[in-house]
Amino acid sequence: MCNLYRLTRPNHEVAHLFDAMVGQVGNAGMGEVYPGRPGLVVARGELRAMTWGFPLVLKGKAGQPLKPKPVNNARADKLGGFMWRHALHERRCLIPVSAFAEAEGEKGARTRTWFTLPPDDQGADVFAVAGLWRDTAEWGPAYAMVMTEACRHVAGVHDRMPVILRRADWGDWLDGPPDAAGLLCRPYPELMVVERTADPWVRR
Repeated sequence: MCNLYRLTRPNHEVAHLFDAMVGQVGNAGMGEVYPGRPGLVVARGELRAMTWGFPLVLKGKAGQPLKPKPVNNARADKLGGFMWRHALHERRCLIPVSAFAEAEGEKGARTRTWFTLPPDDQGADVFAVAGLWRDTAEWGPAYAMVMTEACRHVAGVHDRMPVILRRADWGDWLDGPPDAAGLLCRPYPELMVVERTADPWVRR
């Protein structure tokens, strides 16, 4: 599952790429994005900031409320479940991403391996990942990244990957019927670039 990605373009460039207006972006923008932190999404024609992860409300042993846990990934084969189905039907979004990372290596010594796409014909290095969003009482607007089986480029590191959408499919993901949107949740079939690094997965 994806727990780290980055965006390397400024907000106005991202908005132009997605033909969106710049909305309430706050401090979100270029840089690395972690679960429970703000990230940018395109929803209803607007580039806006939301918290990455739907809040899962937890309780302690004595029934006391605990800090919510961000559920930042939605498995494509579980989208009919209670947490996701209403968003799938009513609130889909695009998540602008330059690269996503997975942990690779032995436990305690895992490093960051990044996955991205080759630049397109215009030199753009930002792609769209399928997302869902909803308003929450805990964090305001929040989003989750849809995950599917890994393609051949990712499979050696992890068995799942984000749903990467071709530009021609953006409209169908945002506004098409849920069944048609579900058919877009498949491993990415084209070339990906894999960058293995010596950077620790957890930076202390």
